[in-house]
Formats: sequence, structure tokens, C-alpha cells
Amino acid sequence: MTMSRGVIDDVPLSTIFPQASAVDLEAVQQAARAVDAARTWDERPEWEWALAHAVFPGASPGTPVVFGVDVVAYSGGGDQPEFLLQMLWTEDGRLVVSAAVSVACWCETDHATHDVDAIELAVGTGTSIGQAFEVGAERLVGWLADPRDADYWRDRAALPPRWER
Repeated sequence: MTMSRGVIDDVPLSTIFPQASAVDLEAVQQAARAVDAARTWDERPEWEWALAHAVFPGASPGTPVVFGVDVVAYSGGGDQPEFLLQMLWTEDGRLVVSAAVSVACWCETDHATHDVDAIELAVGTGTSIGQAFEVGAERLVGWLADPRDADYWRDRAALPPRWER
């Protein structure tokens, strides 16, 4: 699946969320701007979206991501924490907001990363797209205010240090 990329003003929110109200779309845009403002060390903020996933594409391999951002705190050759905020479809056709901070994993199973902290919020009865995205964005902004050092996050999750592999 080809993802489009650009700044938040480039994202065609009303096209990728046709079911959302104008109030919800404004809430998503404002929350995205708060995330961009919290990325003080990062280069130009770049959001990703997939127009083909504006409606549930049906059960398929992989996770159909509709919209999101991946912020990596590069650390000059060592591990780096990765901060993720996405709206995606679950296997059963629910739209959810998923936010996570993860670090490289050094487990024997070598599965790449561990989520140190994560939340998932379902959009639907009682929770709008704007509300769910605001909660996910607030959590991401909070994580971005914490140290951007992989060892901090590794300690927080009681993961093994990278040199013990």
C-alpha cells in the first residue's frame, strides 16, 4: 500500500474520514499540530495517510493504516525510542486510534521492538474520531516531553540493556 506523506495541512482529512464532522476534523488537525509542536528535535513533521483505507478495506494481511505519524528520536548509532500515533482498521472493521512508544528489543526471540507504553481507543459509540485522536495525541505529546533516550524507556519497561545480548 502506498502511503502519501506531507505536513498536516497537506492531509485531506475530510477525504480520509468522510464520516467525521467538521468539528471532529478540526479536533484532529489541532491535535496533530500539538504533536508537531512537541517534536522540537525532529526534522520537518511528516504525516502519512492512505486514501485507499478511508473505508474499511476488508480483512487482509497487515494493518490497514488510515493516517498517522512515526517520530523517531535518533541517537547517533544506538537504540532510539520510536513514538507512533495512528488511526487504523482492526481485523473486524473497527476504526481505532493507536499510540505507542517502543524501543529496540534484545530478547532471545529477536522480534525487533517492544512497546514500552501503548494505548488503543476505539472510535464509535460515544467516542468520535476527534475525541479518540485527541486522547492519543495528548498521550504522544506527554511521551515526547519525557527523555528521548532509549535507556530511559528500556529501564521504564524493565527490558534488558542493549549490551546484554
